[in-house]
Amino acid sequence: MEYKAEKKYKLIKGDCLLSMRSIPDNSVDLILTDPPYNIGKFMQNRQANLNRMRQNFFVGAGWDNGDYTEWIKNMSLFFKESHRVLKKKGTLLTFMSALKVESIVDVANAAGFYYKTTGIWHKTNPMPRNMNLHFVNSNESWIYFINDGKTGTFNNEGKLELDFIQTSVTPNSEKKYGKHPTQKPVALMKHFVRLLSNEGDIVLDPFMGSGSTGVATIGIDRRFIGIELSEKYFDIARKRLTNTNGIQQRLDI
Repeated sequence: MEYKAEKKYKLIKGDCLLSMRSIPDNSVDLILTDPPYNIGKFMQNRQANLNRMRQNFFVGAGWDNGDYTEWIKNMSLFFKESHRVLKKKGTLLTFMSALKVESIVDVANAAGFYYKTTGIWHKTNPMPRNMNLHFVNSNESWIYFINDGKTGTFNNEGKLELDFIQTSVTPNSEKKYGKHPTQKPVALMKHFVRLLSNEGDIVLDPFMGSGSTGVATIGIDRRFIGIELSEKYFDIARKRLTNTNGIQQRLDI
């Protein structure tokens, strides 16, 4: 089934492993996503004081506190389904804790993805928690893969693009419809959408959260599919995309 070019986006509420089945083979150009890192239990045992400093802390949400073996199983299934829906030489870029980069590379390779590189997102204004006790955490990893190929779309226009990008954390102006504990800024997601896809391409975020990938995507003339399990975050994403540049058209499958 073809996607209608005039439609801008489609949002799906549900489990991504089930919902991705409705997406045709070889139909997506870019998967840009931010899945659970499986570090909730690890963080619970650390003296970070984050629960007191951040009301919307992800450990308290519970969705990142699962068993490692189950997480690996689910991520393996996710990459297998991503391999199916992505076009040949399509791109998958995922954010991930540095603690789990090797695990993700292993499951991606097994699913047919070619590992390109691991990069860094540097937060220019990180939370200065326990700054007098240790180094402040200001970096987050991302991992870049190509599906069934070694090189995909890369719109650098002849300019040097480092595996390092820095932005501020998500500004309050992007949280007016509600907050997500690991919300990424639109500027960050737009950087990757612009580099790794072309106008009219379909960008998929199977772990949509509050919809930053979608806002970035439809803002620069790509089409977007977002999947989110949580009703709360799905509603936030729906409001954000509905009110992005006045765009209210839906993408039909």
